Amino acid sequence: MIEARDVSVAIGGRRIVANVDFVARPGEIAAIVGPNGSGKTTFLKALSGDLAFAGTVAVNGRDLTAMKPVEAATVRAVLPQAATLSFPFTVHEVVRLGLIGGRSGVLPGEDDRLPERALARVDLDGFAGRFYQELSGGEQQRVQLARVLCQVWAPVLDGKPRYLYLDEPVSSLDIKHQLIIMNIARDFARRGGGVIAILHDLNLTAMYADRIFVMHRGRLAADGSPQEVLSDDLIEKVFDCRLRVGVLPAANMPFVLPQSAA
Repeated sequence: MIEARDVSVAIGGRRIVANVDFVARPGEIAAIVGPNGSGKTTFLKALSGDLAFAGTVAVNGRDLTAMKPVEAATVRAVLPQAATLSFPFTVHEVVRLGLIGGRSGVLPGEDDRLPERALARVDLDGFAGRFYQELSGGEQQRVQLARVLCQVWAPVLDGKPRYLYLDEPVSSLDIKHQLIIMNIARDFARRGGGVIAILHDLNLTAMYADRIFVMHRGRLAADGSPQEVLSDDLIEKVFDCRLRVGVLPAANMPFVLPQSAA
């Protein structure tokens, strides 16, 4: 379990995240939503240990600040919002970076085949020899996810759950590949891992998230199941626009229909 208590982050004297409590459990997808500038990415960086914070964060009961980088790399893998490369790496070389420092969890001798398996999962079979910089933005995003998957291929290692931290993992993707990536996240959770994902599409969030955390102006505005969180009043207040929230009867799943800006 990832458990954060009273987490705050200040950058340049300005408080970006204020007193946030958060829990992400194995077997679940925890989605973080909110408008631009609400502190989502900053909070995820604090959870991953990539940014200094006040408060406490525990990973499987262990204080995050006491974990060495190699230990953290074993238990969690982070997909950043954007990743740039200045060198002419092939796709295979980029994906293989996920095997450095972490433990994939596959049987000895199988690591060499893992990049190709990861690429196939993100629908990039046959891309291994291509140059990363020649790919489209959406293809690059999927390559980065394949790299992250290599790092924590087994959702449970030594009896302990592992975690994917995904910052806008579908932002550059078409509908088909949004579903493919979110299905990968769901499968990772169903096999005992945990997923924390920053998402902007509230309907996709309703489809996949077990729990939604809504951030607004650096604070946690609400958290709960999609049915509990996605309401007209709350979403209109947080996103400052007019919309309607309905329910798909067959799935008992809320959906959001935007109507106009504020």
